Amino acid sequence: MNPSQFRVLYRVFLLRIVDLELLSSDADPTRLIGQFLALFASVSFLFVVLLLFIAGGHLPITSAWMFEHFFIENSMTAAGIILVLNWDAAFPDRRDALVLSPLPIPAATVFLAKITALLVAPLLAVTALNVFIGLIWPALFSPAHSGLPGLFRSVLAYWLTIFLASAFIVFFFLAVQGLAANLLPRQFALRLSAIFQATALCLLLLVYFLEPSLEYPAALAAPQNQHLLAWLPSYWFFGLFQQLNGSMRTVFVPLVHRAWIALGISVLGALVAFVLSYLRALPKIAEQPDILPISRRLRWAPRIGNRLQTAISLFTLRTLLRSRQHRMILSFYLGIGLVIVVAYMKMPIGGHISSRSEINPTILLASVLMMMLAILAIRVVASFPISLRANWIIRVTQLQPARNYQRAVRIAWLALGVAPVWILAAALFMRRYPWQPALGHLAVMLLLGAFLVEVCLYTFPKIPFTCSYLPGKANIHFVFWVCIMVAVQVLYGAAKFESNTLRHLLNSLLMLLALAAAVAIMHALARMHTEPSQNLLFEEEYAPDLITLKLN
Repeated sequence: MNPSQFRVLYRVFLLRIVDLELLSSDADPTRLIGQFLALFASVSFLFVVLLLFIAGGHLPITSAWMFEHFFIENSMTAAGIILVLNWDAAFPDRRDALVLSPLPIPAATVFLAKITALLVAPLLAVTALNVFIGLIWPALFSPAHSGLPGLFRSVLAYWLTIFLASAFIVFFFLAVQGLAANLLPRQFALRLSAIFQATALCLLLLVYFLEPSLEYPAALAAPQNQHLLAWLPSYWFFGLFQQLNGSMRTVFVPLVHRAWIALGISVLGALVAFVLSYLRALPKIAEQPDILPISRRLRWAPRIGNRLQTAISLFTLRTLLRSRQHRMILSFYLGIGLVIVVAYMKMPIGGHISSRSEINPTILLASVLMMMLAILAIRVVASFPISLRANWIIRVTQLQPARNYQRAVRIAWLALGVAPVWILAAALFMRRYPWQPALGHLAVMLLLGAFLVEVCLYTFPKIPFTCSYLPGKANIHFVFWVCIMVAVQVLYGAAKFESNTLRHLLNSLLMLLALAAAVAIMHALARMHTEPSQNLLFEEEYAPDLITLKLN
């Protein structure tokens, strides 16, 4: 193997974690990767700060077990999400077959560079997520009276368990994806690949947020929990940590057996999938076409406003339906929101309203939160371009002022972000509750959705999916998580206020008038912000280092 060829291919495959066509010409993909690693490291540092508030630096056995399982589960979920988001780069594609096959590069070099780059991405994420945790917290996990050797053993056991658990989840998804691609016909496998990817992402999120807490001896030994423990891999490696840490108990024996067996099967399955991909599937990639178009289909498109508004709306809708990258980002945010809504509705908060004439505040909160998440998710994915062709086509055909395009984008977002959630909520509320409070809440949802669309458009002088992405400039994802973590309690208070207000007609009208005024003010601000600009934004750029005074 030529080391220089390996290094070049390794760097190319590693940078495929970020699609370079999405980035601006000034963007640096390594900087974007560094930002995500810094974000994971900051989470690790927060847990070290949490340790400072633990009295005496001592944890009861049940609390220690809870944190041990929590950190293992975090690492497995992070590694799984990184792999799922990097789904298309896992195995050789048409570009690899057409570019690398004619070159004098051994197949073993391509194979090793590919698998190394693929494993380094989740390895970096897991390491950053535990960089501070793995040095401080294992001091609380060491067995009592074990001394300094026990501390070193706990640190080594923690890191080894973290890497083995992450390796299991990575190899498991690789085995499933690779075997499906090799055993099924190529065109059929490509069509199912997007479904497998979305299913894997939803499965990771659902297990992470809805997994029951069984980190105490009675729950681990209870017969009714054994079937559940047999299907939760994080508990398998939680038992493996106890074995490596020297704190083994009888209840962990079946969990340890499952961990080693699952790890061996996943590694073997991934290895078989990779070998088959390079020996059997690589020639088919070069010889056979990708997904074939359907010859007969309905060619009808609805009209949404004038021609410009219809074109922008259909372009936005078809991008969300056809682009796997945008679908994955959208499903990630919506999946997070759906899980949070389900978990929040299961909490015993606010009491239960027995009267059928009143709407439970938790139900109001769930509907409003899903409306907000749908709009913010569309705002996030709209920042990523679909292709350079879309960028240039709209750029050279811009014959109208920017405000007309913004009006078309507004209609598209109302149709795609507000209308689906509002229709589902209308079907639910009109069937289960009296029409007076149901209509009042639906009006609130509609005005709130319009207000959020105006807020998103205030800083969006672009056409969705056409402007290049500049890492570090659009921090909408950080705003998203801050809103999720901070604003839920505020929204629940607002939901209780709305529930009380909907009982009286006059108060309901005043509330709707206030929301309508807020929408009108935000619409005016967004329009004033767009008026000075006659051109749309198609290329994100950093501010220049030298700023001229333009005295000439």
